[in-house]
Parts: sequence; structure tokens; C-alpha cells
Amino acid sequence: MGDHKGAGAPCEFEDFMASAAEQLAANMNFGAFSKATDLHKRLLFTLGALIVYRLGTYVPLPGINMVAFTQAFSGQSNGIFGMMNMFAGGAVERMAVFALNLMPYISASIIIQLMGSVYAPWEKLRKEGGEAGRKQLNQYTRYLTVVLALIQSFGIASAMQTSGLAIQSGPFFIITAVATLTGGTLFLMWLGEQITSRGIGNGSSMIIFAGIVAVLPRTVGSLLSMGSTGDIGPASLILIVAVLIAAIVFIVFMERSQRRLLVQYPKRQVGNKIMGGESSFMPLKVNTAGVIPPIFASSLLLMPTSVLAFVGQNPDKIPSWLQWLPSMSAQLTHGHPIFMILYAAMIIFFTFLYTSLVFNPDETAENLRKYGGFLPGIRPGKRTAEYLDFVLTRITVLGAAYITIVCLLPEFMISALGNSFYFGGTSILIVVTVTMDTVAQIQSHLLAHQYDGLIKKSKLKTGSKSAAAGTRGRIGR
Repeated sequence: MGDHKGAGAPCEFEDFMASAAEQLAANMNFGAFSKATDLHKRLLFTLGALIVYRLGTYVPLPGINMVAFTQAFSGQSNGIFGMMNMFAGGAVERMAVFALNLMPYISASIIIQLMGSVYAPWEKLRKEGGEAGRKQLNQYTRYLTVVLALIQSFGIASAMQTSGLAIQSGPFFIITAVATLTGGTLFLMWLGEQITSRGIGNGSSMIIFAGIVAVLPRTVGSLLSMGSTGDIGPASLILIVAVLIAAIVFIVFMERSQRRLLVQYPKRQVGNKIMGGESSFMPLKVNTAGVIPPIFASSLLLMPTSVLAFVGQNPDKIPSWLQWLPSMSAQLTHGHPIFMILYAAMIIFFTFLYTSLVFNPDETAENLRKYGGFLPGIRPGKRTAEYLDFVLTRITVLGAAYITIVCLLPEFMISALGNSFYFGGTSILIVVTVTMDTVAQIQSHLLAHQYDGLIKKSKLKTGSKSAAAGTRGRIGR
């Protein structure tokens, strides 16, 4: 009887765990949310951090003639500064302390990832360094962020001084502007790390998401205003709303799409037991590159137009070998055919480039071989790497086409309706993907909270059964 009871208790516990685990998805309701106190703290911290960020976008840079700057910015709203202003939540048009936003940090992260794939010491640090190696690479990212922020802030300060936008020109203005803009970027980098560790989701993505969402009401208001004044007809308004809804549905579908490769592990004998023999899936996302390709493509295409906007008032400053640039810059704006062709080509190029940095078939095949896993019908090692590269190339073609379609839809709308209408495909991508990630993070925290409660209940249940069994044993004796 004792042996029978000892074997029955784990079975009852496993049945209890299985039946309760099956009910977790059904219990994801407001009642479960109200009991998750740790999740409440994380949400409140995230909200407070984003409020601090939004307040910083209204603190102006000292020493700027805001009237003259507003007039100068209105002529560059369709260039790279307009894109930066969208990501910064309007901080660029107000020339706030957070005008650079997290663009230097994002650029530094991509550069470090690229160097981690081609520079042998950093590649070894990334592959074999473990947690210590990851922290070291993060530290290199912070150092490079400081360098890039200093370079970009110095360029902005020099351009504003040359254009007469500074109240009092001189070295003091340059030093003050560089220190303020760089400090703003470093503060946002620290704030993003705090949101990641103490809040919900990826802090950098949340900050960019908050900046884009902050300007959405104004975009919708201007769209409705154009509809009321007759600049856009009712049919065009309906078409815009339909395209926007279709784009959101399409993004959600594609972001959740993945190719699942079956991975099997062989059985092995350990003592008298047979271990292994399990199978799992390796998910390959259709869009592995994320939103990096359109950001890089639009930045590179809009850079010549933005540079010419600063020197356009003095054409004699343009070098002789760049005299062709002014005539070409008119075509490198939103809605023009040349811009759209180059935009699509660069999105496809950066999609394949960044995917190759994120997913390495040779490294993945080697890790599978090391842990005894294999793809059914594929020989481990080189053949597995070739097959992974073949599958990844095919789904990357779909991913590149998907990103290109989403980003070119607004460009066709601009071509049809003119530059008075503008919403970016990149901003839609960021808003939808970050929203999906945030919902997934909240669900994971709720599941963790429910599992904790489930384990506590199971311990109490098994503990009470053990105590009752002990009592019966003492009575029997």
C-alpha cells in the first residue's frame, strides 16, 4: 500500500498540473489581470517612463531662434528631418533636448551586430562569451552610441549656426548644443534599458512607439481637416481608411507567419533508461529583419535632400563634382517614381543583409549537430546548413516583398494625392509590431503569475496529503 500511494501522488500532481495548465488560456481575463500586482508595477513604471520621455520632447535646446528654426524646418519636413521628427514624437520640429532620439543607439547596435559577424575577436565574444560576452558587446554599443551622438549633434549644431538659427553664434553655442543633444540621447538609452528590465517589453521600441503614437492624433486631425475643406474627397478618405485597415491586417498576418522546421533528437541509453527521442520545431520568421531595412533605406535616400536644404541658400558652396545633386534631389522625395524604385531596391537589399546578420545557417547547423539534433532526411553538418540557407532565402524573398509592399503603399498614395498627405509605412510597421510584442509580454507575465499561483496551490495540496498520510500512519501504529 505504501508503494502504491507513493506512486499515486506524483500522478495526481501531474494530472492536476495538466488540467490546470489547459485552463490557463481561458483564465486570461480581467480577474487574472487584477491579481497580477507585479504586472501592475511594470505597467505603471513603463507609463511613468514614457511620460518623462514625452515631457523631454517639449524642453527646447538653449540658444535657438525658434521662430527662424520653425520656418526653416517647414521647408525640410519631407526630408530626413521629417522622418526623424516622426520617430522623435515632434521633438525635432521643436528642437528639443531629445531631438536625436535613439537613432544613434539604433545605428550603434546595428554596427556592433555587423562587426560581431565579420570581426573575429567580437565574433568569438558573441559565440563563446556567454552572458559576460553579451554584456561586453552591450558596453561597446554604449561607447559607439556616444561617438555617433557627438558626431550627429555637432553636425546639427554647426548647420544651425551656419544657417543663422543660433541666437548667439560661437564655440559656447556649439559646446552647449552638442552636450545637450548627446546627453538627451544617453538619457533615453538609459531610460530604455530601465523599461526593458523593470517595465514591459523592449524599452527602445517602446520609446520610438510612443513618439510615433504621439503625432498620430495630429496626422488624423490634418487628414480630417483636408476632408472638410475639400482638399481630399470622400472617396479618397474612404480609400485611405480601407488601405490603412488592410495594411494593419496584412502586417499582423505576416508578422505571425513562420516556417516551422521539424527537428528530431535521437534516443540514447543512460543506465537502464532510454533518454531523448523528442522532436521540436525551429521557427523561421518570414520577416526576420524587422523594421531596420525601411529605416536605413529611407535615411540614405533622404540624406542628399536634407543636406541640400541647408546649403541650398548658398549654391556656390556646393562642390563642382556635386553640381548634379540639386537637379536630382527633386526626384528623391516622397511620391516620385525614382524615389520609389530606389526605395524598393534598398529595402530588398537591407532585408537580405540584416537577415544574414541575424540568422547564420552554418552556426545554427553546427549547434544542432553539437546537441544531437537533426532535420529528418537531411544529413547533419554542411547539408543541414545548405538546406537552412535555401529555406531562409525563400522566406526572405517573401519578407522583403511584404516590407516593400507595406512601405510603398503610402508612396503611391502620396503620388496620387500629393505631398499634402503623408503617412509612413515604416511608422505603421513599428506601431503594429510593438503593439503585438507588448500584448505578448503582458500575456507572458500573466501566465507566469498564474503558474506561480498554480505551483503554490499544488504544494499546499501535496503538503496537506502528506500530513494526512502521516497522521493516519501514527494512528495505525
